[in-house]
Amino acid sequence: MAAFLLGAVLLIVQPQIVPSRSAINLKAETSPQSVQRELLKKTSPKNDFKENIHSNGSCRQLPQTIIIGVRKGGTRALLEMLSLHPDIAAAESEVHFFDWEDHYRNGLQWYINQMPFSYPHQITVEKTPAYFTSPKVPERVYNMNQSMRLLLILRDPSERVLSDYTQVFYNHMQKHKPYPSIEQFLIKDGELNVDYKAINRSLYYIHMQNWLKYFPLDHIHIVDGDKLIKDPFPEIEKVERFLKLSPQINASNFYFNKTKGFYCLRDSGRERCLHESKGRAHPQVDTRLLEKLHEYFHEPNKKFFELVGRTFDWHSFVAS
Repeated sequence: MAAFLLGAVLLIVQPQIVPSRSAINLKAETSPQSVQRELLKKTSPKNDFKENIHSNGSCRQLPQTIIIGVRKGGTRALLEMLSLHPDIAAAESEVHFFDWEDHYRNGLQWYINQMPFSYPHQITVEKTPAYFTSPKVPERVYNMNQSMRLLLILRDPSERVLSDYTQVFYNHMQKHKPYPSIEQFLIKDGELNVDYKAINRSLYYIHMQNWLKYFPLDHIHIVDGDKLIKDPFPEIEKVERFLKLSPQINASNFYFNKTKGFYCLRDSGRERCLHESKGRAHPQVDTRLLEKLHEYFHEPNKKFFELVGRTFDWHSFVAS
């Protein structure tokens, strides 16, 4: 009798076994919506949780795909082109959830509130180009969803630097504020100013290393931004395959606008072009300074190509 009572007591006080992360991940039957619900309940304040369900059956959901960058690489063009697909629901604005502390502190419920309403068969996409170069972001995205599909659009690093400067220059001009010439940023004490933020953002291999600590390479699709400008359809086809979307976007969805000098979109007979801020002419830069810029990016580009197992037609790289 004493032995029976002792066994019953031990059974009652025995701690409950918590399933391992891998065991939880093996529940194939769990829907994305139910996973999202549980995640939100754990990470959001008690009174902040909302279902965000619309009467037509659509709902707000965490993105399954994020365009993580790069700044001035063509992220807006990529998002607009991808939105031609009926199975894509795209957030309109850059959310800056993972890189801005005041946003991140608001929790996942705030993040989901920034997403568009979408149907269960649709993929929700958001883009924030600053994610790629922000050190804290890869781990934060991983902690939210280890299976996230990431889109990274890159262009020639030297061209990206010039485009980066051009955007800031025009922003100042619109506010009637003076802004230094690009040479004043690129040159310091007679040498290339490698501390210039625009140059740092073009050191792709440094930032890519950080992402590869958390996500395998097959979860990151790199879009060639230079090719997207010249001939968008083949690049978008690759994105469709990466996201496992049915092939719905066609070559007829794109037409070249001679006035603007770049491709615009045609969807169900409706034509639209990117904002007039896109495709602005870059400032004239001395040839010798450009050569210095190209030479500086030679080794970083080589390291990046080795890292991703792929080369790009960037004139700052010459095969050796």
